[in-house]
Amino acid sequence: MTARFIGREADRRALNALRAQRSAHAPQVLVVSGLAGVGKTTFATHWLCEHVGSFPDGQLYADLGGQTTDGESGPVSPANVLEAFLVALGASSVPAGIAQRSALWRSMTSGLRLAVLLDSAFTAAQVRPLLLGAPTGLTVVTSRSNLTGLRLDGASVHRLDGLPAESAVELLAVGGGTRVAREPTAAREVVRLCGRLPLAVTLASAQLALRPHRSVSALADSLSRGQGAVDALRVDGEAVMRTALDMSYDVLPDEGRALYRRMGLLPADRHDLSLLTAFASEEEGSRDTGHAADTADTAVSALVEANLLEETGPGTYRFHDLVQPHARRLGEELEDAGRRERTLRCFVDWCLSTAASAESILTPSHRLPEHDRPAETVPPTPLDGPEEALAWLDTHRNGLMGAVRNSARLSWHSSCWRLTDLMWPLFLRLRPSEMWIEAHRLGLEAARRSGSRQGEGRILTSGAIGLRNAGRYPEAADWYRQALEMATADNDIRQQAQALSGLGHVGLLTHRLDEARDHFEHALRLRESIGYRRGAALSRRRLGETALAAGDLAMAAEQLRRAGTELEALGETYEATRVLALLGHVLDCGGDRDGGVRRLLEALACFREGDARSEHWEARCLEWLGQAAESRGDHAESIRQYEAARDLFRRLSPEDAQRLDDRLRQ
Repeated sequence: MTARFIGREADRRALNALRAQRSAHAPQVLVVSGLAGVGKTTFATHWLCEHVGSFPDGQLYADLGGQTTDGESGPVSPANVLEAFLVALGASSVPAGIAQRSALWRSMTSGLRLAVLLDSAFTAAQVRPLLLGAPTGLTVVTSRSNLTGLRLDGASVHRLDGLPAESAVELLAVGGGTRVAREPTAAREVVRLCGRLPLAVTLASAQLALRPHRSVSALADSLSRGQGAVDALRVDGEAVMRTALDMSYDVLPDEGRALYRRMGLLPADRHDLSLLTAFASEEEGSRDTGHAADTADTAVSALVEANLLEETGPGTYRFHDLVQPHARRLGEELEDAGRRERTLRCFVDWCLSTAASAESILTPSHRLPEHDRPAETVPPTPLDGPEEALAWLDTHRNGLMGAVRNSARLSWHSSCWRLTDLMWPLFLRLRPSEMWIEAHRLGLEAARRSGSRQGEGRILTSGAIGLRNAGRYPEAADWYRQALEMATADNDIRQQAQALSGLGHVGLLTHRLDEARDHFEHALRLRESIGYRRGAALSRRRLGETALAAGDLAMAAEQLRRAGTELEALGETYEATRVLALLGHVLDCGGDRDGGVRRLLEALACFREGDARSEHWEARCLEWLGQAAESRGDHAESIRQYEAARDLFRRLSPEDAQRLDDRLRQ
């Protein structure tokens, strides 16, 4: 086994399964496709060697992407390949025309149990004359393209992806030796930066072998700079990954190359077809959305066919990790400054419009009516209901944050604070704490620079929640006080109540219960004075939490019941479910085990799917269910619930995960 043939067991099984499906009456064609450097040739060769006993009449090989007769690289003519094959089979003379050669080839191989490997094919048309004519043989084709056209000839396609992470680390250790075992985190980062591609990992391994005193972390730092592994990994001075990707790019149609460059400029790891259609529309300067959609679809199909772009869901795509920096380099080199800015402007406008749609579905009470999306902006991705809206925010969270950063960098101040504000349901439901704080720091500065007092006040209160959730209580209180001063000066009763409620929550979390209660009661009075029923119900929820912290379970249950009834009447499913979970916990603490657990299980089901989906609150319910099981002496059940909660918190809140780990150890 070669060093680069590590960790392909699942792919071998997949190809074996395709081989087993062969027809008794038609020749079989298997296509192994994948990105440059993924190890297609090595895999196909090794797999055929494993099956050598099935082909007693031999195996033939041809490199279809090798050197042409004039010494230039490019597609090899199938006529030349047929000539070589026919001579190898003992033909006394070879016809001049490709049709005659193909006919003779099929005639001479009829009945032979022969395997043919056609390596690095460019197109289906290049392969088709070389196909066997009898079911006794097998043709295996490798290509960077999916060769979709060969499906018409009955071909089956297996797409080869990067190695599993553990196999890639094993390959890195071939040259890195014990250094890889000593620095497991750095080793995983190296293989991630290499996209888990065998070629790139092998080159990284060779660098470690060449420099035996270099640490794995130093290699990871080197690969993380500039264009990364695409430029840094070289053979005899040549950046082989960049050269391979350049070749894939060069054979794309014009619209495919243009889209590739523009996508490379985006600070995003997911791309929706609606955004790519907007690029096509802007490129053509036309409002004919049908024509733009056709153009975008053609370009996307070309990129997917070339394995440069991967479809991750309906109408959603991503670049391979090594393709992204290559596309970015071409975008920066080949697109002028005006085009680069227009591309980012289109992206930011699309983020604004789709985030606004998600906000209107998930948190309609948070919407700013005077900031509705103008008719001329980029159309949003269609979102069908709360689950789809939250999934979109989750999928595109990195791209949204990239849009906030670029808006700040380019002094698009209104876009920066508005997008931060529109991302509220993402922060509320998914709780990415560091992103929450960074976005609000940028958004606050942008709101101030744009002169929007309304924006400044909203960013102060929502940003303070992020600081509070991260345990940065003094800074959170400072932001709330700034928001309260602004709202008081502007006589904005609703914002005053919001800031007071935030100060109350900081008091609750720091165990200053009298102070917390005073703030919550003040906020309740203000909200009731302006008829803000939802806000009043939320204040009652906070008063219920304060009573729970003080040990007054009867008062806690009373406040939570009133809050839940009001929120349900208002159709506030998410907030009502949070109150239901809290009430279940209070009842359990008060001795009503059955009523408490029943409400917690009901809330848990809601947090796992539907309008109220929230991993954070799912974890809280699981923890409370663990406490309920522990209090009734069911230790096995309590451990199961605590472990499930901890696993969720590991992604959401390391501090909470650590707290549960400590509890499990006890």
